[in-house]
Amino acid sequence: MKLISWNVNGIRATVNKGFEQSLAQMDPDVICLQETKAQDDQVREALFGSSYEIHSNSAVKKGYSGTAILSKQAPKQVVRDMGIEEHDQEGRVLAADFGDFWLVTVYTPNSQQGLARLDYREQWDKDFLAYLQKLESEKPVIVCGDLNVAHKAIDIKNDKSNYNKSAGYTQREIDGMDNLQEAGFVDTFRHFYPEEEKFSWWSWRANARAKNIGWRIDYFLASQKLMDRVEDAFILNEIEGSDHCPVGITLK
Repeated sequence: MKLISWNVNGIRATVNKGFEQSLAQMDPDVICLQETKAQDDQVREALFGSSYEIHSNSAVKKGYSGTAILSKQAPKQVVRDMGIEEHDQEGRVLAADFGDFWLVTVYTPNSQQGLARLDYREQWDKDFLAYLQKLESEKPVIVCGDLNVAHKAIDIKNDKSNYNKSAGYTQREIDGMDNLQEAGFVDTFRHFYPEEEKFSWWSWRANARAKNIGWRIDYFLASQKLMDRVEDAFILNEIEGSDHCPVGITLK
């Protein structure tokens, strides 16, 4: 079973940049999307004719945020949001029950320029962990998406110049990822490739992607009890169409 996650930075824009061809090339059993920037009906319209079953969660604000899960096999149930009004306005969380595990896709809030939203982000991280732990009390969890944090120095090209200055690489955000992992959610890519420098997001500016000046902020985390089923984790740098590239895992 191949699971993929991709922040598409606008599903309609990515469709115009060859999303269908990329999807056929990757051929996932499930693909989770973040930052769809579209209402539910617009997501369906953009993906009209797809052979995948489509579930989406859009923000109240049009053209903003949003998540989706496309799957070859229908999940048993799909649940939108965390059930916390403060967090449930932006379509950032979507969970699908695939029988023996929950698959959660998330588009974690960015702390924004000047770290204006860092306090909110810190509260989000605490509430999201509690939400995952509640799901995990039922069955194991796989969580994927744009977590908007580079966890370690190896996950960001210019670590010293960004530390505690740039959204996505402050100690408070790093602590949030630490807390996820200490709670038993394993960073699958780092599990298999502890020393590999590989990124999943690049700024549009200064030809950053061509120079590979990037950040690894897109993840697959899995409950410890599922790790014996995870065969591999990967980052598909060659797939274009967004400022992020897809990441994924294979399950046996």
